[in-house]
Amino acid sequence: MEPFETTETMEREELRELQLERLRALLPRVRDAVPTYRGRWEEAGVDVDAIAALDDLARLPFTRKADLRDTYPFGLFAVPPEQVARIHGSSGTTGKPTIVGYTGEDLDLFATMVARCLVMAGARPGMKLHNAYGYGLFTGGLGLHGGAERLGMTVVPVSGGMTERQVTLIEDLRPDVICVTPTYALTLCQAFRERGVAPEEISLRYAVLGAEPWTEAMREEIDAGLGVRATNIYGLSEIIGPGVSGECVEARHGSHLNEDHFLAEIVDPETGAPLGPGEEGVLVITTLTKQALPLVRYWTGDITSLDETPCACGRTLARMATIAGRTDDMLIVRGVNVYPTQVATLLGEVAGLTSNYRLVLRRGATMDEVEVEVEAREGTDRHTQDMASHLARLIKETIGCSMTVAVLDPGALPRSDGGKVVRVLDQRGEPTALADQA
Repeated sequence: MEPFETTETMEREELRELQLERLRALLPRVRDAVPTYRGRWEEAGVDVDAIAALDDLARLPFTRKADLRDTYPFGLFAVPPEQVARIHGSSGTTGKPTIVGYTGEDLDLFATMVARCLVMAGARPGMKLHNAYGYGLFTGGLGLHGGAERLGMTVVPVSGGMTERQVTLIEDLRPDVICVTPTYALTLCQAFRERGVAPEEISLRYAVLGAEPWTEAMREEIDAGLGVRATNIYGLSEIIGPGVSGECVEARHGSHLNEDHFLAEIVDPETGAPLGPGEEGVLVITTLTKQALPLVRYWTGDITSLDETPCACGRTLARMATIAGRTDDMLIVRGVNVYPTQVATLLGEVAGLTSNYRLVLRRGATMDEVEVEVEAREGTDRHTQDMASHLARLIKETIGCSMTVAVLDPGALPRSDGGKVVRVLDQRGEPTALADQA
């Protein structure tokens, strides 16, 4: 694969023409194949054959995750079952996963998009890739695996967990690139420190991080701890998995959207009205070229903005800003809207704290209470109250509500098998949904 594909450097007007051509081919196919869409569009009084401009897309209703649940498992598929080559799924709040499917052409697209993002992140043919994403229904492991092989890399399919084995394989096989969740990357940093292995002794040069929110403070810690340049890869299982967008290693300032295949809009979270470049709102995506599960105006719930100015790397694809939060993980604390990522951003401003944290919500006598549990760095006395009081003060001054802070020993917060820390523990007797990316 060349460092750039032609569509990555298209003039914006030429790219929009390609998007419109693909959109006009997509909509009639979806209408004819998916009864849910056909009925909804007829009810809205929209003739998709008359769509003549990208702006006309705003006349169509949004597709939401509830639509996938309501038509479980295959109700939104646009191809017969025998044409589905692979099925993946993401965790669901009702006990059943959200099912997504791929034709052979979709898997080819999946691999190509991931390969493109790996190139953005610094990977090249012939390099070794240590893949620490989980394999299985989750799209991350097999998605990065297929993209790396498409690029011509040597893949080590380690999957998640078993940290000692991960460290040993990195030391022995000497990979150039690692794909891993940000939280687990920090776990590996700690494991190498405990072994007495300095960052400059680690073979890794690039880290491709995704599947959960992370911050610039985490990037700095991972860069320093593993001796890498870490970049973000973004995706959702419903759209395709990882590969919807990725950061370039040159700028590391926003994730380039693969707009030739994924048409992105930013809309007002309250009204759904379209917003312009640079304005922050909900990311809505239409899959222009997917076959098995094409989605039209899919409401991702992710809060971000788009920058359409050319990047220093030479790509003209729009860049997504770091996800500011999700519409479904927003907490209302004493009348104040709070995203967990706002707390995460403040951790880097307090010396002695790691990026591993959890918000614990409890029902108080008169109002809800929130406690921030955060791990101290190795070698730091967690009983030093200055750290807790400093963070509590920053939260009050920056976010506008009071939270108590508990500083824990390193590694004290529970992790999932993939190394993730659950960011919200709601003990109020009401469910709080925090959706993972990818």
